Amino acid sequence: MDRIAILMPGDMGHAVGRALRQHGHAVTTCLAGRSARSRGLAERAGMRDAATLEALVAGADLILSILPPAAAAAQAGAVAAAMAASGARPVYADCNAVSPMTARKIGAVIAAAGAPFIDCGIIGAAPGKGNPPRFHVSGPDTAAMERLDGKGIAVIPMGPEIGRASALKMVYAGLTKGAMTLHTAMLLAAWQLGIYDEALAEYADSQPGALKAMRGRVPGLPADAGRWIGEMEEIAATLAGVGVTPAFHDGAAEICRVLERTPFAAETRETLDRSRTLDQAIPVYAKYLKGDGD
Repeated sequence: MDRIAILMPGDMGHAVGRALRQHGHAVTTCLAGRSARSRGLAERAGMRDAATLEALVAGADLILSILPPAAAAAQAGAVAAAMAASGARPVYADCNAVSPMTARKIGAVIAAAGAPFIDCGIIGAAPGKGNPPRFHVSGPDTAAMERLDGKGIAVIPMGPEIGRASALKMVYAGLTKGAMTLHTAMLLAAWQLGIYDEALAEYADSQPGALKAMRGRVPGLPADAGRWIGEMEEIAATLAGVGVTPAFHDGAAEICRVLERTPFAAETRETLDRSRTLDQAIPVYAKYLKGDGD
């Protein structure tokens, strides 16, 4: 039975941990320095706290790194140091929304520590919220992840090259989350131009699908915006690396910064005000376009 460690128990991480526990795996995490919310999520998922990173590494066969992309490289460095201290060399799967270049840098850090590395990109909602999320994996040996297929997640191999899985995540999130930020930008522009009601009327007539998506998603975006800034920057770097303009997703990152400045950004997935409407959200967002608020 694989002993699986998950860093960290956020929205996705704790749900993956819960699903793997339900399929018979021993699942640990490290809650040192984590928030009360993370501790609560880990407890609800039944994840054991290893107390220190060294203890977690020593007791794991496989480590899944699932955290905001801006923290991915630092986390890999900390785990590599814990490997050196503990003498253990578990498989390390970076499951974060990072560029192929960042994935290869993280892979090099883990390889230098003497441990196997798997590049992984997660697409889909957390386990328990409909269809299982798809964990696309690439690298010289992805067997440790492939054994988890069907255990609350779907694992899809993409070949031996590190970076392929991350590349897929980038072009996918660049479309989905990029579209959400574009929707927000257009609504903010309409509000600032004084044609908000007219724009919504036109969207209702000619773009009903887009308007439905705006109403369903844009009012809750601030809860995710802080985590998405780094992801949009990784997408921009991915595009720039292959000669495609990064400007779209540099702009998406800026929209996320605007949303992060709003009071709604203090909400979490658990405390999100799901009754807030688009008409209530956009005027508040507009106040923070310059970062000064009320």
